[in-house]
Amino acid sequence: MLMHSRRAVMGLSLFGVGAMLLLSGCDFWPPALQAQIEQLHSEAQQAAADKALLQNQLNAANKAKEELQIRVEDLTRVNKEKSAMIANLEHTIAAARERAAKTTKSSVIKSTGKTAVKKSVKPTQKPATKSSVRSLSIKKPKPAPVR
Repeated sequence: MLMHSRRAVMGLSLFGVGAMLLLSGCDFWPPALQAQIEQLHSEAQQAAADKALLQNQLNAANKAKEELQIRVEDLTRVNKEKSAMIANLEHTIAAARERAAKTTKSSVIKSTGKTAVKKSVKPTQKPATKSSVRSLSIKKPKPAPVR
C-alpha cells in the first residue's frame, strides 16, 4: 500500500506541475522554429501588401473598362446616326440625279423639236441654250435633321 500511495502522490504532483505549465504557458521556442515563424509572418505581410496593390489595379482597370464601354456605346450611337444621314444623303443624291437626267433629256428633246420648227419658220434664229443651262442646275437638298 505504501507503494500505491507513493505512486498516487507522484502522479498528483506530475499532474499539478503539468497543469501549472499549461496555465502559465511556455514561452520557449527553439531558435529555428522562431526564425521560421518570423519568416512566415513577413511573407504574410508581403502577400497582404501585394493583394492590396493588385486590388487597387483591378479597381482602376474596371473603372477604365466602364469608361471605355460608355465611349464605345456613344460612338456606336453616333455611327448609327451618321450611317442614317449618309443613307439619306445618298437617296437624295440619287433622286436629284434622276431629276437632272429627266430634265436634261426633256430639255434636249424640246430644244431639238423647237429648232426644227423654228428653222422651217425662221432659219436665222439660234436655239435657246439658256433653258438647258437652267435645267442642269441642281437644287441643294436640305440637310437631314440631327437628333
